[in-house]
Amino acid sequence: MTHPALVVAVSDDGLLVPSGRQPLVVEIDGHYVWSLTPLRDGRPAAGGVLVPWPGALRPHLSGRGRVRVTDAAGLAVLYDDEVGLGTGEGVLAVVDGSGHRLSVDKVGHLARSFAATDEAVRDEILVGTRRAIDDLREHAGVAAYLNYGALLGAVREGRMLAHDSDTDLCYLSAHGSPADIVTESYRITRAMRGRGWRVLRMSGGDVKLLLPLSDGRACHIDVFAAFHVGDTFFQLGNRSGDLPRSAIEPFSTITLHGHEFPAPRDPEAMLAFLYGPHWRTPDPSFKYADPAAGVRRLDGWLRGFRTEMGRWTELYNGPRRAAIPRGPSAFARWVEPQLGDLPVLDVGAGTGRDALWFARAGRRTGAVDFSRGSLGVIRRRARRWRREVEVDQLILGELRSTLLHGTRLARDPHHLYARHLVDHLDPAALDQLWLLARMALRPGGGRLFLEFAIEDAGSPGAAAPRVSPEGVRTAIEAAGGVVERLTLGRGEDMFDLPLPAVCRIRVAWPAPDSEELR
Repeated sequence: MTHPALVVAVSDDGLLVPSGRQPLVVEIDGHYVWSLTPLRDGRPAAGGVLVPWPGALRPHLSGRGRVRVTDAAGLAVLYDDEVGLGTGEGVLAVVDGSGHRLSVDKVGHLARSFAATDEAVRDEILVGTRRAIDDLREHAGVAAYLNYGALLGAVREGRMLAHDSDTDLCYLSAHGSPADIVTESYRITRAMRGRGWRVLRMSGGDVKLLLPLSDGRACHIDVFAAFHVGDTFFQLGNRSGDLPRSAIEPFSTITLHGHEFPAPRDPEAMLAFLYGPHWRTPDPSFKYADPAAGVRRLDGWLRGFRTEMGRWTELYNGPRRAAIPRGPSAFARWVEPQLGDLPVLDVGAGTGRDALWFARAGRRTGAVDFSRGSLGVIRRRARRWRREVEVDQLILGELRSTLLHGTRLARDPHHLYARHLVDHLDPAALDQLWLLARMALRPGGGRLFLEFAIEDAGSPGAAAPRVSPEGVRTAIEAAGGVVERLTLGRGEDMFDLPLPAVCRIRVAWPAPDSEELR
């Protein structure tokens, strides 16, 4: 059913749609790509509400194709026409490098939805999810239950939600202390890795299990901690409120596409807790409205180091990466003659342009970053260019990660190199950079080389507070370091665009004297 009276326009800016609170679904070339709620996601404009395209979609919005906008059920068609976006050349399609259809998931990332997944692959996901539950119970000692979109699809529709892209598991911890929750989560990670799972840590109480599929991708199985503190129920991602333990345990059983899974004892109570009283009404554009106090507590207890991670990963996985030069920076050329025979570790390596250059002459080189997007770029380029670079994740801001790398480096002397890292760290992460340097450099005589912007020059990298040379010097000296060299001058940002002022520092961490040891 088409409604020609409703004015809808599609442009590079986004969608101009009638004002309303009902969700709308957007398809390109007959494939679902995005859903939205006009009043929530848009801003008033002449003729209705302008809803900007999500950032994740924009790199794909160049070419010609058919765009269709409907209500959530697909019955009322508000727009259905061929459009040209961007250059208007080529085919308008939201696909990955292998041509697989992508859509915007519930957290704003591009993923392959279940609607775009073959039945055989969907079965692999369900079998893998069941295996994860069994491994969590038998080897990690926690009883997991189906939750979030997988539970909603099973209860409301008897199948996976068409617009969902992963499966979600939770386990109800017996602990009520955040420290115990974190300790338990790390124990679970070790047990699952021991079972052969690839595990990504998202917070102190949330990990992803990566399930390889026959179509070449890896499906995420989220494993969230749930626990009570007093009378308040908390469940990662950000849920908090009133839900008694009796609504969860003992588990019930639910069937999804012929596979049986443990589920909360009262699935409807859980779904009302997660999605509100109208959970039975389909809303592909649904967004959580979590209590601010609960989010603040979960952030303080279990999070902190991932605030900017998504933005950097989007940069390294997106089209803007092509604007980052591949040759060595001027700072790398300045540092290289000072390195002597020691290996060098590039901290916050980005695309690895400098680390790969250091390795070109056979120098032993490492590269660490907190963004998995960065690490993937470096590994691919190292293979392609046949460079030996040791690549690993370092999360400054997560003490466990800092201590692990510091301990390793204390036994394996390196220089530390960090270009445009200091000016993108919060105070807690900066403190851990000094801790890492103290652990790594005291035993072996290496140096810390820093370059950072000291004026906000509008760099297109992730926004961050700028730091002063004297503030950095003071922090280094308070941590036991000695600034051997400090220079100021013009420089370049990560895209080699001009910066009016940068600071370069070389630091040593002398070994403690006998008086200090006493």
